[in-house]
This record gives sequence, structure tokens and C-alpha cells, in this order.
Amino acid sequence: MSALKKDFCDRPNIRLKHAKVLTMVGDTEGIEEAWNQFEDFQHVFLATLDGDQPRVRPVTLINFDGRFWITTDTWSGKVKQIQKNPKVELSFVFKKGNRDCCIRVAGLAKIVKDKETKTKLARHCDFFSKHWEKVDDPNYTLLEIRPYEVTHVTPDKTTHIRL
Repeated sequence: MSALKKDFCDRPNIRLKHAKVLTMVGDTEGIEEAWNQFEDFQHVFLATLDGDQPRVRPVTLINFDGRFWITTDTWSGKVKQIQKNPKVELSFVFKKGNRDCCIRVAGLAKIVKDKETKTKLARHCDFFSKHWEKVDDPNYTLLEIRPYEVTHVTPDKTTHIRL
């Protein structure tokens, strides 16, 4: 079990609310179901704020070492926006059988400066060399997304997980 998944399941203070039925505290089954939708590399939509205007774009979310990461260009709008306001949301749609479902994650983005961490993620991503020549490239920025809320929506229920 990954560190983030274990953290989701082991936290005693997780409060879950279901829009229709679920009002239980510490529902590890709901947490497991939501967590199981995350892949190692996944296309998601990332939202940041540009002043009072939301900006949404597709990115590749990296689920590695129990944490969420995004690699990006330093000059990108998202980096400038995160420097001003680290609050972000990401979402993606997935199928459960033939039914559409989604996950939405609210969190804080942190710009990672640590060279060892940046190197570790660069080595993990087979697409790194398509965008940057080396880890010291001034245009390579690594973002860590630290979730504080997950919303898991299926046709049958909506589960809100506060972390």
C-alpha cells in the first residue's frame, strides 16, 4: 500500500459526507475506492487562479512515492499563478463499468526546489527527456500537489473526504 493511500486510510480525523446517504466518519472503503482510481501517470485537468479568473489545463499527474507531482515549464502560466496563490484543484473522469464517474482533488501546490527530489522524479518519468535536457534546466519546474479534500462522484453516490 502506498504511503499516501495508507495515510488516507489510517487518519482517524477523516470526515466523510455523502450528498445522499453517507455521513459516516472514517469510511475506509470509500477512501479505498477513491484512491484506487489514481494511476501512476494520469491525464487530469489542473485548475489554478489568475487573479479572480480560474485557468484550467490538461497535465500529467504523477502518482509516485505516495505523493502527487506535476512536471512543467518554469515560464508557464500555472507556475506564475501558483507562486501568487498555491490553491489548486485537479479532476479527471473515469469509467466504472459503462458509467461515467469523476474524482476532484483540492490541494496546495508547492514548487519543489530540492535537486535530489527533482532528479528522482525526472528519472521516474520516461517523458522527461522530451521536454528538458537535464534536471538543472532552468525551465524545469516540479510541483508537488498536497491534497486536503477529495470528492469521488459515481452515479450512485458522492463521497467527500477531508484530509
